[in-house]
Amino acid sequence: MDDNPAFDVSPSDNKATYVLSNVVEVVERILTFVPTKSLLRIASVCRLWSNCARRVLRTQQQLTWVSVCGPSTMEVNALCNSLTEEVEKVFLLPKMVLTMMDHEAVKLPGYCYRQKKSKRSRHSLVEELSQVFPKNCDIMGIAAPGIVLTPSGSRSSPPKEYQEGEAGFAIMFPSMEGVHIRPFHFCKKSFSQSALKEAGLIDNPELRVVLLFVYEAYKTGGAHFLGQILTPLAKSKALIAGGLVESVFPASLCCSRGAYGVVGLALSGPKVQGASVLLDQEVTNPKAAEDTIRRLKAAKIPERNTLGFMFACVGRGHNYYNNQHNVEADAFHKVFPGVPLFGLFGNGEIGCDRIVKDDYTLCDSDADCLQHEYTTVMTLVHLG
Repeated sequence: MDDNPAFDVSPSDNKATYVLSNVVEVVERILTFVPTKSLLRIASVCRLWSNCARRVLRTQQQLTWVSVCGPSTMEVNALCNSLTEEVEKVFLLPKMVLTMMDHEAVKLPGYCYRQKKSKRSRHSLVEELSQVFPKNCDIMGIAAPGIVLTPSGSRSSPPKEYQEGEAGFAIMFPSMEGVHIRPFHFCKKSFSQSALKEAGLIDNPELRVVLLFVYEAYKTGGAHFLGQILTPLAKSKALIAGGLVESVFPASLCCSRGAYGVVGLALSGPKVQGASVLLDQEVTNPKAAEDTIRRLKAAKIPERNTLGFMFACVGRGHNYYNNQHNVEADAFHKVFPGVPLFGLFGNGEIGCDRIVKDDYTLCDSDADCLQHEYTTVMTLVHLG
């Protein structure tokens, strides 16, 4: 048979095939440049690639996020629309996703493109988010009157406060060594001391940080319910921070419509550190805000793999600072230029001055010291 040039294989091609089929170090190095979704597909090629992909996934422990602001070009939720594209590019496997949106954006439908049907189709927000992330990924959604976010792409991008208009973000947490993130939800029907213990909120010596968000708190019994949760938490050595929000999603099946409740994240483990300060009603100008936030430096928390959270009253923002916009977010960025900041404007704030390090906690221990109005709780959370 005559030689067919179309089927010739050069010696260099043979060498490349050998290397990619046998040399573990080279394959692993190449796979570090592959986004996680593509990496999971590649893992099915052969056993060597599967083992290499598994090891690469274990090294992907850097937090990442997607954020959006401004109205969508379509009558759909802008964050969901962005997530369908951006999740394809991330370098981690999300195990937990915390997303916050302004409450008007939550009412918009999701968006999904189905290649097989060659057409766009709409889904509810919850349905869309569940399709974007892996099946075993927990998703916690918060809707609030205003949003604080750092633009996608760089940890050093200046954060922005959005008290009007559509805005939202989704923080993706991978599985991290020495860090355990457990979501929880309580309502009148499901709350009990045993439920607190099961969620790791009491009798847990490794508990370091609790982020909690209360919905429908103005309903009869809501204040008492919140006190029942905060009282044992105030006595713990954990950092407590959060706020009163409009709603949460997905809604729990145990809640009746319009009932009050609380959702949150319990962060445990030896690598977790936290610190928070309270910007009270006496902080009324940019310098005072910066000076208060600078107190967080005393915690000496590393900026790598650290997030900032800002939980502010709807009464603060530009109206509080004589029409000066972005005062508190700018002050945080000036003090911590390498830490991304996220958060919300809500109807009440939870937190206090508190530092949680490896072997000590400096804090107030009174539940009443955790609830505030017309304040801002500024928080650092380090995840190793």
